[in-house]
Amino acid sequence: MRNRWMLVAAAVLVPGLAPAQTPLKLSFGDAVKMATGQAAPVQLSALETDAARARVRQSRSALLPDVTFGSSWVNRDFNIKSFGIPLNFPGLGAVVPSFNNYDARLTLNQTLLDFSSIKRVRASEAQVQTTLAAGDATTESAAQAAALAYLRAARAQASVLARQADSAIAAEVLSLAQAQLQAGVSGTLDLTRAKTQVAVAAGALVVARNQYDQARIALARALGIDPVQSVITLDDTLSSSLGAASVPVDQDAAVAQALAVRPELRAEQARGDAARVSKSAINSELLPRLGLEGDFGINGIALDKMYGTRQIAVGVSIPLLDGFRREGRAAEQDAVIQESQVRQHDLRQQIAADVAGALLDLHSAAAQEAIAAQQLALAVDELSQAEKRFKAGVAGNIEVIDAQSSMVKARDAVIDARYSAAAARVALARAAGAARTLH
Repeated sequence: MRNRWMLVAAAVLVPGLAPAQTPLKLSFGDAVKMATGQAAPVQLSALETDAARARVRQSRSALLPDVTFGSSWVNRDFNIKSFGIPLNFPGLGAVVPSFNNYDARLTLNQTLLDFSSIKRVRASEAQVQTTLAAGDATTESAAQAAALAYLRAARAQASVLARQADSAIAAEVLSLAQAQLQAGVSGTLDLTRAKTQVAVAAGALVVARNQYDQARIALARALGIDPVQSVITLDDTLSSSLGAASVPVDQDAAVAQALAVRPELRAEQARGDAARVSKSAINSELLPRLGLEGDFGINGIALDKMYGTRQIAVGVSIPLLDGFRREGRAAEQDAVIQESQVRQHDLRQQIAADVAGALLDLHSAAAQEAIAAQQLALAVDELSQAEKRFKAGVAGNIEVIDAQSSMVKARDAVIDARYSAAAARVALARAAGAARTLH
C-alpha cells in the first residue's frame, strides 16, 4: 500500500510519470459531427425521447388485456347474528364452526371500447414528436456550440502564430540595434527599446498560448470528450472559407428554409398538436366505455375438493358528473393551445430576425476582412520603411517600434475579422436550421 501511494505521488509530482494524453486531430466538420453525436445535451435529449416513447406504452396499456393470477387460503367462522339472522344451531348457538377455504383464479380485464384512452395514446405519440423535434433543436445548438468553440480555438491558434511572428520581428530589431550600437550608429536607448519590445512580445506569446490551451479545453467540453486525457490539434485554420453550410445566400430563400426546417418551430407545432389531442381525449371521457371482465378459478374447502368457478361480464359505463373537473382540464388545454399559437407566431418572427441579423453580420464581416487586409498590407509597408530608415541611421528605432505596434494591431484585426465572418456563417446556419451541415 505504501509503495502504491508513492507511485501515485510520483505520478503527480513528476510530469514524465503522469498518464499519457491521447492526441486527437480534428477538422471543423469532424468537430461538428462529433458534437451532434456525443455531446451531453444530445445524449440527454435522446433519453428524453426514450422516456416519451415509454409513456406511449404506458398509455396504450389501458387498451390491452390486464391479466392477474391470485391464490388464497382462508380459515374463518361466522356469527349469523352479525348478518341480522336470528337463528341458533342446536348445540352451537349462532356460530358457524370455522372452516378452510382454498381459492386460485385467473382474472382478465379487457377494454373493448374507450375513445378517451385511444386519444390519450395519440396524445402521447404527439408528445414523442415534440421530444424528437426538441432533440433536433438540441442537436442544432450542440453543433453551433462546437462550431463556435472550434472557431475560438482557431482564433487562439492564429493569435499564437501572430505573436510568434511578432517575437521574431522583435528579435530581428534587437539584433539590428546591437549591430547599430557596435557600429556607433545608434545609442543604448535604441537597444533598450528593442529589448523592451522582445520582452513585451514574449509576454504576449505566453498569454496567447494560455488562451489557446484554454480554448482547446472548452472545445473538448463542447464535444463531450475528456479534456485531460485528450489533446486536440486543429486540422483547419481560421481561413475565410471556414464555417460554410448548406444555406441559401438570398434572405427570402434562407427565411423560407428556416421556417420549413427549424426544429424549435416544429417542436412548438407538435406541442400544440399534443394539446389539441389531449383536449379531445378529455372531451371523449363523456362517451360510453365498454369493457369485458372474466374470472376463472377453482375453489373449495379442501385441496382435494376444489370446484371450478367462472364469471364473464360485459359492462358499460357512462360518466355523468365529476364535479366539473373535465371542464376545467379542457379549459387548461385551451390555454395551452393558445399559448402554443402565440409562441409559433413569435418564433416565426424570431426566425426571420435571426436570418436577417446573421446576414447583416456576414456582410459587415466581409467588409471588415477587406479593411483588415488593407490595414495589414499598409502595416507591412510601414514596418519595412521604418527598418530601412533605422538601418540607414537616419532615424531611431522608435519608428520601428511604432510600426511593430501597427503590425500587431493589423494582425489582430485580420484574425478578428476572419473570426467574425466565420461566426456569422455559423449563426446563419443555425438561423436557417442547417447547423449540422457546417463544414
